[in-house]
Amino acid sequence: MTIRHIVAWKLNGEDDAARADQAAEITRRLEALVGVVPSLRTLSIGPNVAYPDQNGDVALVADFDDLAGLEAYQVHPAHQEVVGYVRSVAASRISVDFEV
Repeated sequence: MTIRHIVAWKLNGEDDAARADQAAEITRRLEALVGVVPSLRTLSIGPNVAYPDQNGDVALVADFDDLAGLEAYQVHPAHQEVVGYVRSVAASRISVDFEV
């Protein structure tokens, strides 16, 4: 059973350029976790490209072998460091975890 972890954020930048910069930094930091967090199997992340008034600004899709792998990722020190930055720039967050 693979667990797919999906997260989307609305960012708190004051204009489109600021939110684009924030999305790029979130992307850079999360992509750097590949190969660092052992339980992280795949990761796709990117900024929103359509319907900016309705959609989030950036989204993540990550796969783990099981729920224990997702939980290990959540508490991994490298991930926690990224979480600190993301919380500083996120206005809101939504996530879903499901089996694939």
